[in-house]
Amino acid sequence: MSDTPRAATPAGVIAGIGMDLLRIDRIERALARHGDRFAEKILGVEELQKFQARRARDPARGLRFLATRFAAKEAFSKAIGLGMRMPMTWRRVQTLNAPGGRPVLVIAPELLDWYSQRFGAAHVSITDESDMAAAYVVVERKP
Repeated sequence: MSDTPRAATPAGVIAGIGMDLLRIDRIERALARHGDRFAEKILGVEELQKFQARRARDPARGLRFLATRFAAKEAFSKAIGLGMRMPMTWRRVQTLNAPGGRPVLVIAPELLDWYSQRFGAAHVSITDESDMAAAYVVVERKP
């Protein structure tokens, strides 16, 4: 055993972890095939507004926004152990930005009651490159 001091970490703080990695061309094909209906099915109200504004300025930027939000929803659904089944739906969790720009998960009331009975805080990280998007979500145990 080492004499090196370690930071104290409370045991069992993490309740779930989810990760999603996807090719942006997959989202591009779905958007081309289904049009805006695809984005409207996936994105919540605030996300949809940001998507439309970003796409209007730069179509590639809008596409990457949609892909990262898709990945965040997939990662969140894995972290809470539901996948995409009730009470989890695409539009019941949004990845928005805190004032400093940090991504935050905003859970709709229809999912929040179920979520709050089981979990505490949720943390999300998203990233994208020209051809890939990824999201990582950690949910804490209920305090």
